[in-house]
Amino acid sequence: MARSQAMAIGLALVAVLIGAGLGKSAGPSPLPPVDATFVLDQPAAPLTLVVYVSGWVTTPGVVEVLEGAIVADAVAAAGGALDGAALDAINLAAPIAGGDHIQVPGPGDVLAFAGGQADTGLIPVNRADATALESLPGVGPVLAGRIVAHREANGPFQEVEDLLEVPGIGEAKLSSIRDLIAVP
Repeated sequence: MARSQAMAIGLALVAVLIGAGLGKSAGPSPLPPVDATFVLDQPAAPLTLVVYVSGWVTTPGVVEVLEGAIVADAVAAAGGALDGAALDAINLAAPIAGGDHIQVPGPGDVLAFAGGQADTGLIPVNRADATALESLPGVGPVLAGRIVAHREANGPFQEVEDLLEVPGIGEAKLSSIRDLIAVP
């Protein structure tokens, strides 16, 4: 019996060794499983916006900024404001969108005004406070506040027609104040 037991153990050992050898030579080893959470947790590449910055900046032209940028970021991307730039005339904290034109005014570009009235007698809607805007016909405290809030949230008005984006200003209201306001 000792001999038959030794043969059985030997055959079993040979079978194990052959089986192990076949497993290695049967082809490439399988790839380790992919951790799906690692792949899904990768942040998306940041999107860039292209905007045009002109006026009193070091390098006027088309610049790229990251999505979510504000006017101050675009001015910085254009080399920063030049000495004498009237940065208080624009909302540096306003969000920007691709294709925007950001104009940084210089000292001669800003209408000097006292009490909200420009030297021309026109009210500069991009600089006037709510009290000055209330002097316009049909503009009370609520609408004046909306104009200021829209300007602060979206940046300066580029054209008179941009005022139509302010809730409460329609074609008739705009027509009544068009000749009384200045939009640089």
